[in-house]
Amino acid sequence: MAVDYQKEGRIAIFTINRPEAMNSLNAEAHRELSEAMIDFQNDNDLWVGIITGAGEKAFCAGQDIRGGGAGSMAAYNLADKIWKPFIAAINGYALGGGLEIALTCDIRIAAENARLGLPEVLRGMNAGAGGMQRLSRFIPRAIVSWMVLSGQQIDAQEAYRIGLVNKVVPLEQLMSTARELAETICQAAPLATRIGKEVIIRGYDMTLEQSLQLQRDVASRHGGAEDRMEGVKAFAEKRKPVWQAK
Repeated sequence: MAVDYQKEGRIAIFTINRPEAMNSLNAEAHRELSEAMIDFQNDNDLWVGIITGAGEKAFCAGQDIRGGGAGSMAAYNLADKIWKPFIAAINGYALGGGLEIALTCDIRIAAENARLGLPEVLRGMNAGAGGMQRLSRFIPRAIVSWMVLSGQQIDAQEAYRIGLVNKVVPLEQLMSTARELAETICQAAPLATRIGKEVIIRGYDMTLEQSLQLQRDVASRHGGAEDRMEGVKAFAEKRKPVWQAK
């Protein structure tokens, strides 16, 4: 298996499992990661996803051109099209397509040994799966230009300083931190978090009025009336709500 897909309660964990190839994505990995993400999307019992890489050296080193990954981008553009929250737990290298996958996640936690970059220009190519476009939405243009035009990597602390990752932790605490954050998100009403994610992503380039209308439209489509009533009732009764994703 090129991707290890595990379900732990409300949390799905996607582990790119090709450590011998720095967890780069070949055709098999693209297919398995895409299939796992679609299963996650369709499973109403799963509320938050965590993406990471096997071993200690790499989250994902991008496309495995020698291993049949060239031309396949199936897994690169799913996490920010699925409205359930995704957390990237970045261990080691997140380069090229690996960084592009992390950029599609909503929250990024980096181990102290993480290194991030888009080195494609050093190989006569460009980041072709949205890396340049997404990166420029998260950090200042001058830093994006330096990373894209030079192909150089930044370390975890620099990524945190510029706002590219939310938190930096020791490697041995990476997955426990990601799980703890996922559990925290699971305490919120699941449909409300999905509405929030969709509005944030789709409303990014909209005017304020357009984004407000989008929120109304999305909320109407998602429903969530039962969870809203449960939230009010639980607050009044001073207890934790029991969400049903309805």
